Amino acid sequence: MTATLPASASDIAHAVSRGEVSAADIARAALARIDARDGEIGAFTDLTRERALAEANAVDEARAQGATLGPLAGVPYAVKNLYGIAGLSTRAGSKISAGDPPQQHDAVLVARMKAAGAVLLGALNMGEYAYDFTGENAHYGPSRNPLDTTRMTGGSSGGSAAAVAAGFVPVALGSDTNGSIRVPAAFCGLFGLKPTYGRLPRTGTFPFCDSLDHVGPFATSTADLARTYDALQGHDASDPVCAQRPIEPVTGEIAKGLDGLRIASATGYFRADAEPGALAALARAAQAAGADDEIEIPGAAEARAAAFLITNAEGSALHLANLRRRPADFDPDTRDRFLAGAMLPASWYVAAQRYRRAFQGTMAALFERYDVILAPSAPCSAPRLGQKTIHLGGRDVPLRANMGLYTQPISFVGLPVAAVPVRTAGELPYGVQVIARPWREDHCLRVAAALEAAGL
Repeated sequence: MTATLPASASDIAHAVSRGEVSAADIARAALARIDARDGEIGAFTDLTRERALAEANAVDEARAQGATLGPLAGVPYAVKNLYGIAGLSTRAGSKISAGDPPQQHDAVLVARMKAAGAVLLGALNMGEYAYDFTGENAHYGPSRNPLDTTRMTGGSSGGSAAAVAAGFVPVALGSDTNGSIRVPAAFCGLFGLKPTYGRLPRTGTFPFCDSLDHVGPFATSTADLARTYDALQGHDASDPVCAQRPIEPVTGEIAKGLDGLRIASATGYFRADAEPGALAALARAAQAAGADDEIEIPGAAEARAAAFLITNAEGSALHLANLRRRPADFDPDTRDRFLAGAMLPASWYVAAQRYRRAFQGTMAALFERYDVILAPSAPCSAPRLGQKTIHLGGRDVPLRANMGLYTQPISFVGLPVAAVPVRTAGELPYGVQVIARPWREDHCLRVAAALEAAGL
């Protein structure tokens, strides 16, 4: 084994492809890091140790035979435990689904990662049935923030963020319905990507809210985020909302920087209740991006309210049978939210879906003037584990319900967003959303790369 192994996905793939290090050595080192520290972090619920070594050996054998390796050759990764993994039951953060039969096939994105040469290390902790913003799981324990283990990772992709922030893997896959990539990325100081709704197939993943569910990656750099996203792209007919669009690679685009991009910073609703640190992070990002213009996004509060209704209604509909048969096996907080959703009047759900069309028009009009809009990812930095309320806008409010304050209006209409960390010495990081019009993930990642290069 080499004395110093490469850490980033890009460096690992290059080193493995050139024969400077073996994929097997990379996998063994990653597994050793998990063995040494995950008892403290709680990122993993399942390790696929034998599969990881078999996949790594297959990469090494392919190179020995002179084959051209994939763009993620030898890169260790892990997935939120709502992704199907052949041979494992898909827990989806729950006690109930952990008893389901093992999956016969990998989720489509897991299969695409394997085809790109990546090496799967296991499944990651998450909020029960993805209905969570804290990273605290009642059945498997919390995923702890590696930057400060007394703090939350955010949720529901908390284990995914923890695994990357702890250095267990350079990239991980999560999901984002109302902010479940963007909030953990902010709390753990990571880059994340919520692509356009319908861009990446969800085939083989456990659903939460079908009309809002997105899937996407976490990474420690924009380059790794782009490389992983490119490996995931492509239509899949088994997901009825997956768009029939060609693969549109972004890895070669991120070096273009800010040239030609019209960038504004969101004000009004997106600043009203934020902590001073979150506002300072947004100001730093706006200055680095040359975003001198500030814009209001009309109807953002109503969009968030409508997203809440749709989430409650669709989420509860999936679980009605188990709410009747096995109510005691749910996390009580999750159960209560699902029960509330089951009692919503149908007319409210219909009104919320109608408002979605109106808000899409609002955002489309703004994107006629601008290519990118910046906004906070969360109103605060990572709260303490067990914390129930937070002081925002001069009052104490329920913590869990308000972590998606700034993310929910954006996922409500399926826009692509790159999550960018903003760090200040001696303080926990904050996050900024880089939001673009549909299908312009390249714009999101160009700005993210420019902010990264500016040293935020």
